[in-house]
Amino acid sequence: MRILHTSDWHVGKVLKGRGRHEEHIRVLAQVVEIARAERPDLVIIAGDLYDTAAPTADATRVVTRALTALRQAGAQVVAIGGNHDNGPALDALRPWAEAAGIILRGAVRDKADELLIKGETAGGEKWQLVTLPFLSQRYAIRAAEMYELTAAEANQTYADHIARLIERLSDQFDQPGVINLVTAHLTIVGASTGGGEREAHTIMGYAVPATVFPRNAHYVALGHLHRAQSVIAPCPTRYSGSPLAVDFGEEENVSSVAVVDVATDKAARVRDVPIGSAIALRTVRGTLEQLATVNLPDAWLRVLVREKPRVGLREDVQELLPNALEVRIDPEMMPNRAGERMAQRAGRSPRELFGDYLDSRDNAEDGVRELFDELYDEVSTVASGSAERSGAGS
Repeated sequence: MRILHTSDWHVGKVLKGRGRHEEHIRVLAQVVEIARAERPDLVIIAGDLYDTAAPTADATRVVTRALTALRQAGAQVVAIGGNHDNGPALDALRPWAEAAGIILRGAVRDKADELLIKGETAGGEKWQLVTLPFLSQRYAIRAAEMYELTAAEANQTYADHIARLIERLSDQFDQPGVINLVTAHLTIVGASTGGGEREAHTIMGYAVPATVFPRNAHYVALGHLHRAQSVIAPCPTRYSGSPLAVDFGEEENVSSVAVVDVATDKAARVRDVPIGSAIALRTVRGTLEQLATVNLPDAWLRVLVREKPRVGLREDVQELLPNALEVRIDPEMMPNRAGERMAQRAGRSPRELFGDYLDSRDNAEDGVRELFDELYDEVSTVASGSAERSGAGS
């Protein structure tokens, strides 16, 4: 059978105040065109359809139309919820989705069997797919409790709970003549982040080892990390990556979808099909004179300016480069004197420290130091009075 694997659409994304609605329409239209050309039996969207848990009506319209168009291309379509999605809200769309022939699994609910999808291709190939939407730390424990945990098991790690869920959901993978598939939205230990993921859900105990996947799975379709990559695991395992660079940290990524050919008696073969419909993200740096020579009219720009900070610098840059979404002083222009500053701060008053800060920013505006002095005196007086009253009361 043939699978089209994609994830991390992040529809509704706003980049430095700039909406990307039209870009998402073009990107997902290209995904649909690839589906029509490749004629997959199954399309898997491995989470993060939206960029926010409260998508706008426009974002919802883009996603539902894309899912419908993928289904009309002839494939079975399965989508799961990611950490940016509102899982229960996706599940609320299930009556619409089922009527359209689309399978949505937004969250892990009380009936674990709902997370195992079974199907058959037009050519008679049987398949089964374990669907594991994103689970927070708290809900991973709650989901695992469906399997009557002992007290010791309930106190195990996030990775232990994910492993138990996948083991339980894949307990029918021993059936002969059936292609076994898994899709999940999570971080695998050792995989490379794309640069624009939500850090709280890729670190701090959320990374799990690739050994959580069963050896008899024929392909594991992952979402969450935005860089397309294969993962060393007991079975063929891959992140499809995002079909567009979500933030400037991802500007070097090659946006794509994965087309996978898989059978019960052959190793999965994966081809990445590039997606080039989004506006490129680029970082440029230099003095104003150097920036005046930049010619990237078809890209969103992050500009690192090699000039001293001053009022109006951002406006000067944007006059030269109207497509600059982010303007910052080049970090190389800011000397690293952290140790020196820490030594200098010892024993210095708040007034002196604030004066040092203004000097470092070349801020000589009249009245700023005087206003700080007034506010500091006012706060100090209030704090002193509170301390005296507390002492008297004791």
